Amino acid sequence: MRLFWKLFCSMVLITSLACSLGGYVLIDAQFHTGFDREVAALYEENDLLRYALAQDLRRSPAWERTELTEVVNSLAITAGSRTVSLRVCNGNGMAVGGSGTLPMEPARLISQLPENSRGWELCAIGERTYLHAASPMEVSNETFYLENCREVTALFTQRQEQYRAFFYLMLVVTAAVAILSFAVASIILRPLYQLSSATKRMAAGKLDQRVPVRNDDEMGRLSADFNAMAERMETQVYALTDAAQRQEDFVNSFAHEIKTPLTSIIGYADLLRSRTMDPEQMRVNANYIFSEGRRMEALSRKLMDLIVLEKQDFSLRATPMDKFLYRIGGALRPVMEGAGIQFAVRAQKSNILIEPDLMETVCLNLLDNARKAVGPDGVIVLEGIVTENWYCVRVTDNGKGIPAEELGRITEAFYMVDKSRARAQGGAGLGLAVCKKIVDLHGGKIEFESVEGKGTMALVWLRKGAAV
Repeated sequence: MRLFWKLFCSMVLITSLACSLGGYVLIDAQFHTGFDREVAALYEENDLLRYALAQDLRRSPAWERTELTEVVNSLAITAGSRTVSLRVCNGNGMAVGGSGTLPMEPARLISQLPENSRGWELCAIGERTYLHAASPMEVSNETFYLENCREVTALFTQRQEQYRAFFYLMLVVTAAVAILSFAVASIILRPLYQLSSATKRMAAGKLDQRVPVRNDDEMGRLSADFNAMAERMETQVYALTDAAQRQEDFVNSFAHEIKTPLTSIIGYADLLRSRTMDPEQMRVNANYIFSEGRRMEALSRKLMDLIVLEKQDFSLRATPMDKFLYRIGGALRPVMEGAGIQFAVRAQKSNILIEPDLMETVCLNLLDNARKAVGPDGVIVLEGIVTENWYCVRVTDNGKGIPAEELGRITEAFYMVDKSRARAQGGAGLGLAVCKKIVDLHGGKIEFESVEGKGTMALVWLRKGAAV
């Protein structure tokens, strides 16, 4: 059964049961109140008859049974517009006399009464219902019973009419409650319908689905939780899609990078194999084969670096960063000066936990990228800067710079801002990807700031203190 019908039926059933039980209790309580009032009136009339009979008998101390019969027959008491009927019987239930008519037999009630106690019974005679009472009285050491009755047919008829009227009223109330419950259930479950609809659309691929949050109740919080889940799911799906696209780009770029040098190598090798050439032509062709082979070697080495960095842990050791950076600067200075580049190194003292060989790879890659970006009058600065919680290795150049839209992708494998220039200089777009992996292993971060046409700043942040 659907939740809507469960809620609808529950509301109708609970309301109907509550109203029915309340109505029954109310009618029954009203009936018993009236019935108790009739019993009290019955006893009052019986007491009044006994008192009147005793007064009449007191005037004739020496009486006989015939005189008792005459007194009883002549006794008449009026209650409102009704004359109270009475009957006097002996202990065996035989009538001695009476005034008016009592339709019930006396013997049953008198035989059921405890000795010297009064009582009443309910008698149904035909279509009428009576309350019948009897109480003992002593007359000259002999026990007689004084009986009277009250008709209570109207009380029972009224109860039946109330039950009937309440039944029809409950039909109307149930119909009204059903209509109201239908509306309330629809309003309460509307957020669930919206959630269900949004879930189906998300299953169909529309990940931007959200539901409105109108209240701060349980439904509202459920809607808010759904929206938060949908937001995270959309972000993760887009991230997975982007990762899959990057992986596809990686494979395509790798295939392209391998294909280009292989084509050159095969082509020049075929020329050497199939043609007769003078020594100079053979040297030129062999040089092409050598350079393309070196390019493939560098490509395979950097790919291996990426794979190794994914699978291995490295022990870090405290290293004086000033000496470390000055040593790297000293190794590259001849190359820089030979290319007409102004090169400077400035490093502050601090011992940082690093893996020196890997961090040297990072610095050499960043400096090599800077060298390729500047012209003959270029300026490159390698710096080590101490901050409160970090040690920053900064490489600054005044080269061509990187477009702002490209900065977010330069650490992706095989991504190259200027592909033709990068390939001409032997690049494959893997250097910065390797740098990022190494910095991540150190628990640090790598950032780039660049203005196209003015230069680039690469910043490697290494955390001071214990090893990560």
